[in-house]
Amino acid sequence: MIRLLSRLWLLLAVLAAPAMAQGIGPGYVLGPEDSITVVVYGQPEAGITTRIKADGSIVMPLIGTVKAEGQTNITLAKLITDKLVSGGYLKDPVVNVEITTYTSRTANVAGKITSPGIYPLDRPQRVLDVLLRAGWVRENGATYVYLRRAGQPEQRLDVERLVRGDDKENPLVLAGDTLFVPDADVFYIQGQINSPGMKPILPGMTIRQAIGFSGGVTATGKADKVGLIRGNAKEVDADGSQLVQKGDVIIVKERLF
Repeated sequence: MIRLLSRLWLLLAVLAAPAMAQGIGPGYVLGPEDSITVVVYGQPEAGITTRIKADGSIVMPLIGTVKAEGQTNITLAKLITDKLVSGGYLKDPVVNVEITTYTSRTANVAGKITSPGIYPLDRPQRVLDVLLRAGWVRENGATYVYLRRAGQPEQRLDVERLVRGDDKENPLVLAGDTLFVPDADVFYIQGQINSPGMKPILPGMTIRQAIGFSGGVTATGKADKVGLIRGNAKEVDADGSQLVQKGDVIIVKERLF
């Protein structure tokens, strides 16, 4: 069931991603250590492949130092075009800038994710976009993800809400952000149950649903005779409509004949 749920989330996320990717920013903003290729069509000697220096500049043939930091590839191409024209070097140049290495703007993805690592923010991306690029949440991952941003409180985001496409629940990822998927919240079930042991808590799971998720009661068990140990408290009778909480111990009792 958890495998099916993971695949469903992934399918919903893939369907939602294209719509969310539209209209959310002007493009990748260049910074130090990014590498670019500048092509001036018909004038190969005027182009260059270079890395943006620590001060944010590049040195171009003919026009010399150009401030690349803070520009997109489109605005940088226009800036270079204007300098070539205003300097009297070319009358009507056609300039193209391609980004070859994205280094200055990245986000970290860690925890229970298929491919954790450092991901370039080569275009405006929301949390869902980055999770998809990283291969999605693993089956033993939580149903939520933490967004960690310097100088701000940690933000907990519900995975199910991410795939619904609400931008408020799916914020833009900024350079330096970290997305962390913890281990799944779990409960423990024992006694007269067909599949006892440690289980993941699904969103909105009740004790009655937890019993069904664990294979149901045995022939000698009774579904409405269930004990619950929560935290350091003593065992109490459980109501099947109660929501399961992290660390709960559910005990299915034996039927009295």
